[in-house]
Amino acid sequence: MRSLFLILSALAVIGLAFWAYHENYKTQEAQSRAEKLQVEIGQSRQRLRVLNAEWAYLNRPDRLRDLAEINFGELGLLPLQPYQFGKVDQVGYPPEDPLPITNPVDVSGLDELDDLKDEAFP
Repeated sequence: MRSLFLILSALAVIGLAFWAYHENYKTQEAQSRAEKLQVEIGQSRQRLRVLNAEWAYLNRPDRLRDLAEINFGELGLLPLQPYQFGKVDQVGYPPEDPLPITNPVDVSGLDELDDLKDEAFP
């Protein structure tokens, strides 16, 4: 009986050691994936900063003004005037429903159930 207990204990220890070994490697793999993701996030943030800087550089008002002047004939751009803006009363709203529902029909059948209940339980 004692030898059976020792054998079962040894097998349990071996099984737990294998489980711990397996979990250790899964954890190391997850950590390496997390580190790679952190590196990718850092690179993406750096790329985003560069793109934002390029966007700010390309959208400088003096540069855009010069481009508009150079391409004036092709673009036909003119300064905005106050009369170019619309007024609220000029907005076209959709027309109102021409056939409003004045007498809705109940299609759920709840009224019939209430009638049947009243007949069954007076």
